[in-house]
Amino acid sequence: MSHPDQDCNTSHNAHFQDVLAQSLHNPSRRSLLRGGLGLAGLAMLPGCATLTSTPASATALGFASVDKSLLDNVMLPPGYQYSVLHATGDSIDPALPAYSNRGVETDDWSRRIGDHHDGMDLFYIDANGRYTEKDTGRAVLCVNHESSADAHFMHPNGQTSNKVSGKRFSQFGDWDLGVRPELEVLKEINQHGVSVVEMVKTPQGWRVKPDSPLNRRVTAQTPMRINGPRAHIEAIRNFMVTRWDAAGGMARGTLNNCGHGKTPWGTYLGCEENWAFYFQTTGAGAALPAGELAARRRYGVPAAAPAAGATRAPSQGWHTVSSTDDRFARWNLAATGANAERDFRNEANTFGYNVEIDPLAPDSTPVKRVAMGRFAHEAAVCSLPQAGQPLAFYMGCDSRNEYIYKFVTTAVWDPRDVGAGLTAGDKYLSEGKLYVARFDATGQGEWLELTMADARIANYSAYKFANQADVFVNARFAADAVGATKMDRPEWGAVNYRNGEVYFALTNNTAANRTPAKVDAANPRAYMDLDGIKGMGNPNGHIIRFKEPGHQATAKTFAWDIFLFGAEEDSGDANLSGLTAKNSFSSPDGLWFSKATGICWIQTDDGAFTDETNCMMLAAIPGQVGDGGKVTVKNKVMVAGAEQTGTQETFLGAALGEAKLRRFLVAPLGAEVTGITETADGRTLFVNIQHPGELSKPLATGSAPQSVWPGNQGYGAAGRPRSATIVITRKDGGVIGL
Repeated sequence: MSHPDQDCNTSHNAHFQDVLAQSLHNPSRRSLLRGGLGLAGLAMLPGCATLTSTPASATALGFASVDKSLLDNVMLPPGYQYSVLHATGDSIDPALPAYSNRGVETDDWSRRIGDHHDGMDLFYIDANGRYTEKDTGRAVLCVNHESSADAHFMHPNGQTSNKVSGKRFSQFGDWDLGVRPELEVLKEINQHGVSVVEMVKTPQGWRVKPDSPLNRRVTAQTPMRINGPRAHIEAIRNFMVTRWDAAGGMARGTLNNCGHGKTPWGTYLGCEENWAFYFQTTGAGAALPAGELAARRRYGVPAAAPAAGATRAPSQGWHTVSSTDDRFARWNLAATGANAERDFRNEANTFGYNVEIDPLAPDSTPVKRVAMGRFAHEAAVCSLPQAGQPLAFYMGCDSRNEYIYKFVTTAVWDPRDVGAGLTAGDKYLSEGKLYVARFDATGQGEWLELTMADARIANYSAYKFANQADVFVNARFAADAVGATKMDRPEWGAVNYRNGEVYFALTNNTAANRTPAKVDAANPRAYMDLDGIKGMGNPNGHIIRFKEPGHQATAKTFAWDIFLFGAEEDSGDANLSGLTAKNSFSSPDGLWFSKATGICWIQTDDGAFTDETNCMMLAAIPGQVGDGGKVTVKNKVMVAGAEQTGTQETFLGAALGEAKLRRFLVAPLGAEVTGITETADGRTLFVNIQHPGELSKPLATGSAPQSVWPGNQGYGAAGRPRSATIVITRKDGGVIGL
């Protein structure tokens, strides 16, 4: 999805350029990588050990690469087919009518599939109604719903503000904040969150069971429990106090769920990403303490009401509904009451977490896991579970110049907890240690614990931490304090089940941050987009990966390299991975490894390559950290009419070639490809198509939408685009990708 062009990290923490010179002058590191010794060589480095891999999968992909496409349909290789499982607005309650696709629904959307399908996962159900890892032909699918940027399609004539100017609301920008209609706002609030639906396997493939008692919506209004370490839970709750719950033990709803996580015990983690942009601070209110204002700024939350004539902070205008109802007032953060128990000044503190949901317990209350830190969460991927050992969850903070985090459980993994639901979640996710990544001068990295026992945090001058609860709630400041390495928008993470290595997508960057003078080892390119769409910077993005010794959750060190650089095939020196017309891509976003085949699936959210092709999904057969070597990047851009040049050295994995990297899917017009899971046998793939028609003009202009998928393929009422989950199979019933 679109992200605001905002950098809330004003700390002086190092980028990779601050350690690169030492790293590249380390003779042992340089010779090991140049020689391509792979795992054996890296095991010789401090803190590394050879990993034990499961049996290797195929060495080449078994499908023909899909050509670039600008068609308004999902394009797949020959021999493959897809169907739509569910789409925006579909009813999960037999009492509701079918979706009109004209915005005329008068229900509040709390029993319909949400919008902007994103991360998702599948949970099999055994004969006793419990979670199982075995394919039983019956399962629940959980799907995140990220944004309401296309909410105008839900209303007859688009979003309204009840002002003469009629300026359209959009996710990131300036707004004409009139008094919004209540039903429009309720629809938009409730289309966020997570859809939980039961599926059954039929002779025609997997289908939604519309009358299942397991079907539910977790929305931006669903009550949720606040959870954290026992020693700090009371202090945590002090940050959550609002007029709705003066005790701070409960919160309402989940917002902007992007990437996701699946726990080994069988629950779902919905990760709250761009939650800060739904709030506003308006009207008269008391001045907030300096520390609280600083915390709001660090998270991109409106700190105070704007001065007369000043640009308003982003929001959806949900707080403008003419009602005293707390469902709407809660989106205004002004300190209008005598204390926090009388208003919603703390409401933003209740967002920015991983939210645990038990898919097989429809009456259970979701839980916000505060010990895993508060930031713009992008996925929470679990390490390889080992009985008797702690678990690790790897998490990105998806904003410019933010960090990669790791949460390590105090409890050690017990396979008997499979199926134990939120009780197991309380066991593993309540107590643990939160770390942030620093990349050091030797090409190794270190995990830095975020704890008040660290004097750098306890005595941090930019923000005065009150206690450990404050560290969890304001984890970005704590990461600043210990000197974590700034990264370029870490998107999805994924764990390679074959060797335990961890991958993160770095989607792209802008000219403001990437000139030849501003590159570094992890972000080494500064170049012009040849088509001129994105100007200069790093418009095509790349994928970084790292390995921990023995793939141990408690490891404090790791080694890294760059797996792939996105590029257009004709981009010259910028095409460092040697991409061709068969596998060129831009802006990697979603990442996911198949347990069945070992394939690394790469999904894109792009704007730089869309003059030639819609967004896409590729399949890659990965190698391992250190299987390539050192490369020199040649950079050249035009800055203020003058040419700037330079070089940058980095570490790049072995080239894959067309046999190991191929385009598998191209999306409809304007759509992002994001979210993927599969059946245990690898013969059915579920993929999400998000926001087709994203660049459509407002409905009030009378212009036709950019896309009308999937209605143009016969799914549901035609006329407007809809996000959807599709089901992909091979026509011969074989394993996908091989």
